Amino acid sequence: MASIVCPKLGGFPARCRQWKLPRIQFLEKNMYTVWEKQGFNCQKSIKTPHALATEVSFKASTPLNDKDSMLANYVPIYVMLQLEIITNDNVLKDKEGLEKQLKQLKDAGVDGVMCDVWWGIVESKGPKEYDWRAYRTLFQLVQDCKMKMQVVMSFHQCGGNIGDVVNIPIPHWVRDVGVTDPDIFYTDRVGNRNVEYLTIGVDNQPLFGGRTAIEMYSDYMKSFKENMVDFLEAELFTDIEVGLGPAGELRYPSYPQSQGWAFPGIGEFQCYDKYLKADFEEATTKVGHPDWEFPNDAGEYNNKPNETGFFGSEGYLSEKGKFFLTWYSNKLLIHGDEILEEANKAFMGCKVKLACKISGIHWWYKDETHAAELTAGYYNLNDRDGYCPIARMLSRHYAAFNFTCLEMRDSEQPTSAKSGPQELVQQVFTAVKREEGIMAGENALERYDYKAYNQILLSVRPNGINRKESPKLKMEALTFLRLGDDLLLKKNYNLFKRFVKKLHADQEYCSDLRKYSTVVPLERSKPKIPIEELLEATERIESFPFDDHTDMSVGGQLNDFIDGFFNMIPFF
Repeated sequence: MASIVCPKLGGFPARCRQWKLPRIQFLEKNMYTVWEKQGFNCQKSIKTPHALATEVSFKASTPLNDKDSMLANYVPIYVMLQLEIITNDNVLKDKEGLEKQLKQLKDAGVDGVMCDVWWGIVESKGPKEYDWRAYRTLFQLVQDCKMKMQVVMSFHQCGGNIGDVVNIPIPHWVRDVGVTDPDIFYTDRVGNRNVEYLTIGVDNQPLFGGRTAIEMYSDYMKSFKENMVDFLEAELFTDIEVGLGPAGELRYPSYPQSQGWAFPGIGEFQCYDKYLKADFEEATTKVGHPDWEFPNDAGEYNNKPNETGFFGSEGYLSEKGKFFLTWYSNKLLIHGDEILEEANKAFMGCKVKLACKISGIHWWYKDETHAAELTAGYYNLNDRDGYCPIARMLSRHYAAFNFTCLEMRDSEQPTSAKSGPQELVQQVFTAVKREEGIMAGENALERYDYKAYNQILLSVRPNGINRKESPKLKMEALTFLRLGDDLLLKKNYNLFKRFVKKLHADQEYCSDLRKYSTVVPLERSKPKIPIEELLEATERIESFPFDDHTDMSVGGQLNDFIDGFFNMIPFF
């Protein structure tokens, strides 16, 4: 589901390098040793593209024969199904209508579809009472239409974010625990609870009938695997994305519309539940600062950075501020790492990729504070990379880094928000490739115009196609938001078909993933990464250059005018 707003507009790569440090458990306590060794110094030098080129090892480009050379540029597209395609009553909605829509997507050359597999629907009746029947009906329909699927293990609530048109809460028996213990939910400074997703603080607390939050997520994924063996063996699923936070994204719910947030507010830190408070108190005591507390001057949801003491007066650069932000962002890394560990165990041996969605928080990106990213848990500054540690963690599990906001351009944003979506995508793409990871992406808003399509095409192949060998910079796949009546309107559908063809590098639809990707059984996760090595990844490097324009354009204003003219003619 989309979570990013713009007010103006309604094959596995080479295996990741072997870790050089000893096999040390990925535990929080190591953070404090690292912190002391670093002397609270987060000032990093930014390396140049020349330095980067010598340090980042791409998979060697492989010369290709004429038949397959262009297929190496092929980017598959998966269209998101409607959020309510499976109703709250666990029934597939309008099967006949969906089948018609799927056939239209198939005619457009679309490779597959994506759907949320809602925890709040499947396990609604009670603990471990799973009902997968509606989803099996959906999966069979997609398979009969000869399409592939991405599925999302959606452990969050649908409702409260941009684009949420229905309300699907997390299971009632989980929410019932919150009646007597509201601290199971993320909490802001004044005590507002966010019921979209369980707080990281209860990941390992046996509060749910004796199970921890991670155990509930793990059991759910194991049940999915057990009940979908036939579809897994048939290779229907290409990706299993694991929901790790609100909107399914690895982040804190720092900018919830349900709490009154509006673009481009900086959001608020979400760590005031009793479990995270206790964790922070233990952390500060270990480093000899039991007097340190959470920031009390970081502002409110809709503040600008300069309206707060923490950001405006550079409290975030103090020793206390740096320690807090390191702790806050590391909790997010640990959360993702532990749940993906369970996902890897559940699906090991299946011919699927794991994936994780990261939010494209582009507002205030060009401000020194990067305030909106910091409140969401991405400790990213001009001299500190907040995305490379995430990419390094994901690479341990062979998981794709799925990034949003591919369609956005700086010029479309209000200057007052200091947005930088284009530079943000560049930085993230560089971080993922630096870690030899798998890069994928999606658009954040429903758009069907040539400007958005051309920007997406540039984002997925930032240096264009390569007619002789595999391109060095190419995303693994695009997930497109979303299937619906608007997409299938004549004027939108015709341009969309052209967009799909350009994603495929002007090649015809290819049903065999092995011709443009690597399909292998999911391997066991690599050894746990010491926190020391994750923090090493914060060293900022200059982004790889992107071309100014895509070489696979769907057209421009003239084409738009011509298309509009022919769309008025019934027989075209």
